[in-house]
Amino acid sequence: MRRWLPALVLAGVTTILLAGCAPTRGADGDLTDDWPALRDPTPFAPATDTCLPRVTAIVQASTYETVDCARNHVAEAIHVGTFVGPDALAETRPEPGSSALRRARAECDQRAREMLGGDWHAARLALSLALPSGPAWSGGARWFRCDLSETGSIDNTRPVNRTGSLRGALIGDAPLTHRCFDPKLIGDNLNYMQPVLCTEPHRAEFVGVYEERDVSWAEFSRSAEQAHKRCMELIATYAAVPNDVDLPYRAGSIYYPPSQREWEDGDRGVRCFLWSDDRKLTRSMRGAGPKGLPAI
Repeated sequence: MRRWLPALVLAGVTTILLAGCAPTRGADGDLTDDWPALRDPTPFAPATDTCLPRVTAIVQASTYETVDCARNHVAEAIHVGTFVGPDALAETRPEPGSSALRRARAECDQRAREMLGGDWHAARLALSLALPSGPAWSGGARWFRCDLSETGSIDNTRPVNRTGSLRGALIGDAPLTHRCFDPKLIGDNLNYMQPVLCTEPHRAEFVGVYEERDVSWAEFSRSAEQAHKRCMELIATYAAVPNDVDLPYRAGSIYYPPSQREWEDGDRGVRCFLWSDDRKLTRSMRGAGPKGLPAI
């Protein structure tokens, strides 16, 4: 109605003027300058600090849906950032492995750590990015969304249903944190890591994460010895034992790198585990010292 109302009013005024009547006092005679200008359409952007019924790599306004975090959900949108500078000037949205996506992921990683109270790599958690659709990017959308999900295990990174926000989930005695495991082997190959209480017999324990910043996936894949060395350094610090020639006689290492796709998108966090192949442990090795983790 509002679009054609001025035309009706103008027609009425024209009739009055033809009849010889003067304009109403206070009017300027211009009936078009009093209408507010229409705002330019704003591209759709998803909300942050809300929970999601599913994990999606592309978000479209037509199928966008959120749920109350107190109800079952599989992901939590923790931050919505904006591509800026040259990244925002690109005609198409960032491709996997691009520097723009790596910068976005670094921002998501930092926000996740702040929100959780710790490094999400140290827990049954996964961090993913969602982007606008191609048409939305062409229409001016320049956002990226950071989503956190709880996963089934260190081996099964598929998101699982949960209730409640993940805010502060890694503060204190966090149940999602990786701790002790009883690895299951097929021959000499690791099949999967069975989580157990650290007071139960086990052969592996999570000790921390290190990051490879300036190494390609191909270089990392060729340097298993380097990954083992970095993890052994974490083991020595975690168990409070010397990082010397006796360390390999105290423990070995197991490490979990990101997938190649995650690596190329900027996730370089390598999870490290202490591995005891010659005896089962019945306590945590945190701060155990040389007596608690002897060289044998």
